[in-house]
Amino acid sequence: MNFTILSARDLRLSYGPTRALDGVSLDVQVGDSVAVMGASGSGKTSLLHALAGILLPDSGAVRLTAPDGPLEITALSDRERTRLRRERFGFVFQQGLLIPELTAIENVAIALMLNGVDRGAANQAAAGWLAALGLAGLEDRRIGQLSGGQAQRVAIARAQVTGASVVFADEPTGALDSQTSAEVMSALLDMTVARGNTLVLVTHDAGVAARCSRIVDVRDGRIVGERVGA
Repeated sequence: MNFTILSARDLRLSYGPTRALDGVSLDVQVGDSVAVMGASGSGKTSLLHALAGILLPDSGAVRLTAPDGPLEITALSDRERTRLRRERFGFVFQQGLLIPELTAIENVAIALMLNGVDRGAANQAAAGWLAALGLAGLEDRRIGQLSGGQAQRVAIARAQVTGASVVFADEPTGALDSQTSAEVMSALLDMTVARGNTLVLVTHDAGVAARCSRIVDVRDGRIVGERVGA
């Protein structure tokens, strides 16, 4: 049964004289894959960060429907929002934001260890996710020893290993060639939506957006349209 897992109401955010969000409201259903599109400076990344609790809007509210009841993200303290992101959300960024000094398996396992899981169990879970993403045998390579597409698969594994119900992706294919982009997008959808979880991503790529179930167009801090994707 579908239900609203994330609900944003009348989000407003300004950086000095620049209005990044101008009364944005958006509902995201469980199992959705939502692509947010817009030109640079349109407010799409600010919207993603507000939904994820990375930043607080000047006004408005974001609510998460969690297994233990509804949670108003915008009413949480910095520490509570950090814990929320660590335990319930996953993140994939354009450059992965992986730790270059660590191996692939260490980059994934650290997400669990930060939540108190012991190293052995964390490594076992990390290895399972890496294998599911076609990276078996590459667990001990450092990020610089992987291709761009392989590194993004490590980032996807890290985003999912904690059991995140919502994954946020900011230009996850922006630094990749078209074939690798398609492969990474397939992996992202397979590891999230195909497993009943939710994906919200920002992209400039119309081809990437078209593979999502919904496409939300943002301009000048406002949602100006919505289309059906795949």
